[in-house]
Amino acid sequence: MYTLMVLYGNTDQPQHFREYYENTHLPIARKLPGVRNTRLSLDISSAEGTSPYCAVFEADFDSAEDMGAALASPEGQAAQQDIPNFATGGVQILHFPARTA
Repeated sequence: MYTLMVLYGNTDQPQHFREYYENTHLPIARKLPGVRNTRLSLDISSAEGTSPYCAVFEADFDSAEDMGAALASPEGQAAQQDIPNFATGGVQILHFPARTA
């Protein structure tokens, strides 16, 4: 399993972020080819106080190659091009092999 993780920085428009993300961006992201599972976490907290992130999105793929193909696809390009429409707090994209602990 290979995981794509997108960390969304805090925004000064949290209601707009949530509404746009859930109603517009998430349906685009769910169309990525080869996705096995997706997870969305909102209202992120931190053990050290305020979290620098307002949302975390994760998508699982069978391999790094499948993830790369998904991001290069028209659906992947659409998802990436949509980010500036709502993610005013910045975005950090990570990817890694996932395993159970």
